Amino acid sequence: MEFKPFSPKQMTVLCWWNKNSPYKKYDAIICDGAVRSGKTLCMFISFILWAMESFDGRSFAVCGKTISSVRRNITTPMIPILQDLGFETNFTMSKGILTVSANNKSNTFYLFGGRDEASASLIQGMTLAGVLFDEVALMPKSFVEQALARCSVEGSKFWFNCNPGHPSHWFFCEWIKNCKSKNALYLHFSMNENPSLSPAMLKRYESLYEGTFYERYVLGRWVAGEGLVYPMFDEKSIAEPKGNCERYIISCDYGTVNPSSFGLWGLSQNVWYRIDEYYFDSRKEGVQRTDEEHYQALEKLAGDRHVTAVICDPSAASFMACIRKHGRFSPTPAINDVTDGIRRVCDALKSGRIKISPQCKASIKEFSLYRWDESAKRDAPRKENDHAMDDIRYFVSTALRGQRQGAIALAAKR
Repeated sequence: MEFKPFSPKQMTVLCWWNKNSPYKKYDAIICDGAVRSGKTLCMFISFILWAMESFDGRSFAVCGKTISSVRRNITTPMIPILQDLGFETNFTMSKGILTVSANNKSNTFYLFGGRDEASASLIQGMTLAGVLFDEVALMPKSFVEQALARCSVEGSKFWFNCNPGHPSHWFFCEWIKNCKSKNALYLHFSMNENPSLSPAMLKRYESLYEGTFYERYVLGRWVAGEGLVYPMFDEKSIAEPKGNCERYIISCDYGTVNPSSFGLWGLSQNVWYRIDEYYFDSRKEGVQRTDEEHYQALEKLAGDRHVTAVICDPSAASFMACIRKHGRFSPTPAINDVTDGIRRVCDALKSGRIKISPQCKASIKEFSLYRWDESAKRDAPRKENDHAMDDIRYFVSTALRGQRQGAIALAAKR
């Protein structure tokens, strides 16, 4: 990897623990701010340098939302850098253990995923000399507190980095707003702190986001969602396929009392078009439809097309059973992370990977009405005008998540 000179703020992260540093008294460091601002790279290098300078034969933890994200964001890109710096490394991927050695010293770094409340049990019973949390705002408080409680070795320190979230987030309220009482060094990063980003790349990242996500990921602010969820949806987002479609998928948000919304998606020239839809509001129509009646609507929407997958609301167990019973389609439970899913839809709209055909009137109407719930204490859209929005989010989160140059991977129970 080719390095450019570190920025002054990155140099602070690299050296804050050094005996000659004015910040050596701190027990922790917190780095937040914009995406692609160079936080993770300099923090992990600094974490290893500090551990190897200060300890021998000790255990440390490197934590992310999942083990896979730790490997992807940290160990895979960073191990070659450590080797270039003269460290010997031994990484056992199956166990998530990295051993680093130099100058007759050796320390062990354990990788952990802090996905949910149950993850706290994974780290219980350990004795740690330090812990690094990559994207700490994505981890539950119980997991973070359990990891911090394990750091009982004299001289242990805590390392946190994250992109901003909701201003009521527990980490912002308890650690960033109280960094002085926590004896933590707080550094806020912008994209300009990353010397490897050219002006063209900076402009590109700034153009990717709008609204709440622009405030957070580009400006690095802890702000609440407000206004339209998808302010980037405009006339450029409405289009018909430019030629025949190569592949078809249907996404479903299923309701009995609430509306049901199904979308037919066709892939044409690496763009997914919502070419048709089914939207049934039982309250408006004055009658509820059965699973079989919704299935017949699904058949009509598909027509004689070869639909490779039907992505369903994961809570719609009876409807998925109905689909399986008929044997034509393969129902796939959707990935249903609301905030991450909204961000993915934003990215897909901005990049032009999805388009909505003019005849999809219900979707177009909901895009103009779907708003953040400003009274909520966490990121949440209002529970209204959201059924087409949900099925579109299911499609993007589940189908586009593995898309690379038109390739797509889906799993369905056989």
